[in-house]
Amino acid sequence: MSNNQAARRNWLLWVPLGVVVILAAMFIWALRHGDDRLIQSHWIDKPLPAFDLPAAAADRPGLASRNFGDGQPRLLNVFASWCIPCRVEAPTLAELQRRGVIVEGVAIRDRPEDLARFLGELGNPYHAIGADERSQLALALGSSGVPETFLIDGRGVIREQIQGAITPDMVPDLMAKLERMR
Repeated sequence: MSNNQAARRNWLLWVPLGVVVILAAMFIWALRHGDDRLIQSHWIDKPLPAFDLPAAAADRPGLASRNFGDGQPRLLNVFASWCIPCRVEAPTLAELQRRGVIVEGVAIRDRPEDLARFLGELGNPYHAIGADERSQLALALGSSGVPETFLIDGRGVIREQIQGAITPDMVPDLMAKLERMR
């Protein structure tokens, strides 16, 4: 074998390593920069889709779209007892309820005993809680996960979507937005 053929053969041995290094660099770059675009519901500025969910908690009624549009703006909170960020936002939802905000709940893929334990531990800020056992309403709303909250105006129109947990620093802004929706 000539020196030229040996050099070419040695170079070809390094190609797979180079490909792996390039792919690793692309992977690391994607992890660091991510995709910070949020998936927005196509229902923003449209009336809630029709739904009628059975009660998820023994001490609260179920939830139906016909109960919205009574002139009172409210929050529609999609949550689950198995959701860690839902535990984080529970005190903030309780604070909003103490300030007079109507908070409606949609419990997705939850068992009644788990939901009862969750509400017993963290409090129950919900006026009504519908059981969305197969996530059908959550999917219809364009929800991308839990927790997720929709601001509904007094006519039953979805005005805003909040993806992730509601935190205490968001309360003043939410109160102002809900007041403007009256």
